Amino acid sequence: MTRIAPPALGTFTFFAVAFALCVYFTFAAVQGDFGLFRRVEITAEAEALQLQLIQVKADVEQMENLTRRLSDNYLDLDLLDEQARSVLGMVRADEIIIR
Repeated sequence: MTRIAPPALGTFTFFAVAFALCVYFTFAAVQGDFGLFRRVEITAEAEALQLQLIQVKADVEQMENLTRRLSDNYLDLDLLDEQARSVLGMVRADEIIIR
């Protein structure tokens, strides 16, 4: 009768370490700093920042337009009148104020 020897402890240790490394690297590839979930977060953040950039550019364009309209080279009298009334809180005699 031949007896089958149990696997050596070294073989078991090798496969246990190899399995642990596979689990670690798989987890790192999915959830790590450079993993798949982080990539999705970065993509979503980039899209949000692109929308914010478009909004800021529109705001800057509007402010440049108002600045140009109040400059010495081009004076918009309606805008100047509106700004002066807003700052000074004055109205004309023929206007009606609704609160």
